[in-house]
Amino acid sequence: MPATQVPRNLDIDRLLSHHRLMWRIRAFEEAALQANTEKLVLGAIHPSIGQEAIAVGVCCNLNRDDILSSTHRGHGHTLAKGADATAMMRELLGREGGTSHGKGGSMHIADFEVGMLGANGVVAANIHITAGAAHAIRLRGENRVACSIFGDGAINRGPFLEGLNWAKVFELPALFVCEDNGFASTTRTAAMTGGPGPAARAEALGVPAVEVDGNDVMAVDEAAREAVAAIRAGGGPRFIVAKTYRLTGHTAADAAPYRPKDEVDEAWRHEPIARLAQVLADAGVKGAVLAGHERDAREEMDAVYADAKAAPWPPLSRGYEDVQDAGDPRQGAF
Repeated sequence: MPATQVPRNLDIDRLLSHHRLMWRIRAFEEAALQANTEKLVLGAIHPSIGQEAIAVGVCCNLNRDDILSSTHRGHGHTLAKGADATAMMRELLGREGGTSHGKGGSMHIADFEVGMLGANGVVAANIHITAGAAHAIRLRGENRVACSIFGDGAINRGPFLEGLNWAKVFELPALFVCEDNGFASTTRTAAMTGGPGPAARAEALGVPAVEVDGNDVMAVDEAAREAVAAIRAGGGPRFIVAKTYRLTGHTAADAAPYRPKDEVDEAWRHEPIARLAQVLADAGVKGAVLAGHERDAREEMDAVYADAKAAPWPPLSRGYEDVQDAGDPRQGAF
């Protein structure tokens, strides 16, 4: 990927906030990987290391009451939407005080208080959820946006066509964002995708689409700002394809032997946090300030992880909460 261009009249405060939040996401993911290594997480962890710019660039343009739905790789999106890191880590460890009282775990992390409807372990399923949420917003006459962030593997599944088509037919206030990291699990998406790609598919449905460098948080921020403004103005759905690279394996247990080492090394040289740090340094921000963001993020997430490990398990009574009781099906279902 090309080096990030340094534009004039930078909003330094905004970019410092982006840099700080990207470090918080990365430090959270590293702590989650440590929890997996210590066998404190039941289920898979899907790290988003290397994709932080997309979470930050998109979510900084969403209001607290806007809706977000995510993929199995959703920690960064949830944190960027404003969820509490301590509650998130407790959720990953299945502890009391988690965002869903430990019931959702990593792949279904949610926080309705910040508009995060949840991550989803079913590829592309959150696209339908976002279309439904956007339709509800339209019916209720609210000035809100529903946003779906999904991976490039999702574009080859039915909900991509169905969800974008529904959003366009009814001109819904929906933002669809494809985190295109080049892989659907362990398979290169390009090898399994016909045609010119996701943007062309969206445009064929009449949904305006733009492709950006997903490792450039400024480019993502600008694209999301323009898309959200158009949606709020009644312009219907928008689609962003953000090209990036997943720096870890598909899961915490995936060593990713299907990727050449030189390819991964090259990707590390263009990762989003370092790129933004260079932009800020070139703009005169002192290195101590940038280093402080990393230090503060690591200290915060070390404390978050220690808290989660010490947190109690949920009481057994939690098992009977949030469960619909429809009665005996032999009596009422037939």
